[in-house]
Amino acid sequence: MRCSSQCRATIDTVFAPSAFSQDVERDPLRHDTSGVQRTGGRRKVTTAAELEQVAFDLFDEQGFERTTVTDIAAAAGIARRTFFHYFPSKNDIPWGDFDAGLERMRAEFRALPGDLPLMDAVRHCLVEFNRVPDEKAPDHRRRMRLILGVPALQAHSTLRFEAWREVVAEYVGHRLGQPSTALTPQTIAHATLGVALSAYQHWLDHPEQDLSGLLDAAMRELALAHTAQ
Repeated sequence: MRCSSQCRATIDTVFAPSAFSQDVERDPLRHDTSGVQRTGGRRKVTTAAELEQVAFDLFDEQGFERTTVTDIAAAAGIARRTFFHYFPSKNDIPWGDFDAGLERMRAEFRALPGDLPLMDAVRHCLVEFNRVPDEKAPDHRRRMRLILGVPALQAHSTLRFEAWREVVAEYVGHRLGQPSTALTPQTIAHATLGVALSAYQHWLDHPEQDLSGLLDAAMRELALAHTAQ
């Protein structure tokens, strides 16, 4: 999920970053010692996407946990406090503009015909939400390795996955005439997330395979077990 992150043990186990490190990374009013320009001569970044790529490069070089907001700001040629104009915290970087993605998924659900079988509708939106152009696949794989593989991100990922499940539960509840908090909408939402995480982990382990095809196949398997159309 473009977001979304947590494979294998993530649903059941949350690895929270230390309170101290999270406070340090989140506080934009702390004294800025990073300077303004990167010594290597990189031009100052001006977009969240550019800042994200600078951060990903540092994560590759130093590891996620050893890279600080100060490091990212210095490499991007911006003041440390400017970083927080783009992202609330370091943990938000791998998720990109996740909230906008959720709104697109809601719109995708709303646009579906009402007579489309429920699980076909969920499968369609899952695949479309996670569709990645071939040229973007390497960057997306790098993003998902962070989300699914870095312990310090697991607590943050849990919140993101909860928001993602709620979009699915809202749609399922609407189709079934039930609140999104009812058992069936929540069960389908949790199961769909599990399918997505399983497919993503398989894709990371077997990069030659097609992500959309894996998601589609896994959801079809789930739909076979679902009888309430």
